[in-house]
Amino acid sequence: MTTQHTQQTRHPPSHTALLEGLRPHLRPLDGDGRQYDGLLDLIGEARFALLGEASHGSHEFYRERAEITKRLITEKGFTAVAVEADWPDAWRVNRYVRGLSDDADADAALSGFQRFPAWMWRNTVVCDFIEWLRDYNAGLSPPRQVGFYGLDLYSLFSSIQAVLTYLDEVDPEAADRARYRYDCFDHVAEDSQAYGYAASFGLGASCEDEVVQQLREMNRRAAELSLTPGLESDEAFYAQQNARLVRNAEAYYRTMFRGRLASWNLRDSHMVETLAALDSHLATSGAPPRIALWAHNSHLGDASATEMGERGEWNVGQLMRDRYPGDVVLVGFSTYRGWVTAASSWHEPPQRKQMREGLPGSWEDVFHHTGSSRFLLPLHDDAALSALLALQRLQRAIGVIYRPDTERQSHYAYTRLARQFDAVIHIDETSAVEPLDLGQVWNDNEAPETFPSGI
Repeated sequence: MTTQHTQQTRHPPSHTALLEGLRPHLRPLDGDGRQYDGLLDLIGEARFALLGEASHGSHEFYRERAEITKRLITEKGFTAVAVEADWPDAWRVNRYVRGLSDDADADAALSGFQRFPAWMWRNTVVCDFIEWLRDYNAGLSPPRQVGFYGLDLYSLFSSIQAVLTYLDEVDPEAADRARYRYDCFDHVAEDSQAYGYAASFGLGASCEDEVVQQLREMNRRAAELSLTPGLESDEAFYAQQNARLVRNAEAYYRTMFRGRLASWNLRDSHMVETLAALDSHLATSGAPPRIALWAHNSHLGDASATEMGERGEWNVGQLMRDRYPGDVVLVGFSTYRGWVTAASSWHEPPQRKQMREGLPGSWEDVFHHTGSSRFLLPLHDDAALSALLALQRLQRAIGVIYRPDTERQSHYAYTRLARQFDAVIHIDETSAVEPLDLGQVWNDNEAPETFPSGI
């Protein structure tokens, strides 16, 4: 993109003109049981509903996403929930909601989520949803039950162990071959980043060939068992996906020291690859599956409509639109102010932090000035609306780290909303999601932070 083009598109119309164009299209969310009828109509027969979040720590994003998903399951026949989480940890939850595990409750089923940031999935809203999903599945035949699956790739060593555990049970000789291949990682003592650093800079051997060989063997095994769908086929698929994750995680950690671009693209490509494999596996049970995805806006909003695309990054939303044209609906979330659960730095305890108000001129600021505190905005109602929303404005994104002192640099980027999403849900004031594991830091941080003066 040229500098001239960037400057032209970053001078959108005045607030007054934009607000006049927006207000007729707002669909207020009043809290009744039919408030998302319009969104379900928009999703229609699409097989993939991608439901985002503007932060990893806002209670209302989790709650509304769960309520929408319940309706997709009960009214639209959605058959799976796929989330921005590690595959082995989510599979434990999947077994619980299908009545196949020994976990006593949803809290126990979610206990596999120990890696930072655990509160993303170990929180009260997700816990309640998991209990609801288990109750919904009770009494249904296995092909009709709704599953819960992870799409991310951080679980390199736990996925290795999952492959070995599976093979030890079904084929000890194959387990010996896998163990021999995965021994390549022994020198880093289950430290993924240490492996990536050593492999990137020639300080240790790369395990690329070994993980590819193992994945090929697991693919052959899963293909044979897929001819007879059932529990055995599901377990083979689980193991196969762990082998795929090991292959992709090995590449991810090897590239992460070469820059953000390559590792980001590999991670989101892996999530789409996993989703496509899940789609194919679930299809063996009958009708084409319908899947709800839960992840951050930055993964689910089409990257080609954002600064990410200008940098050469792609993401799940963009890749899904390319792979399943006409079968994907992208829904973003937005908030203007409130509280968020986040850490100040990586691996630090979660805190209950006060968010700054949306920056002047940002999408958050525009939505705040509509005068509606909670609304759904379909972005393609007509050509005039799409034209208004196609111009670039700043949009906020808070992940697991929130740094209000560098708010503009750390948490904002330019986006073209009409291309980024199909609809946006705005909740003007949000609260912090409550972790299941409440630490003292989260409990103590109750007083408002006085930004920006510090007084």
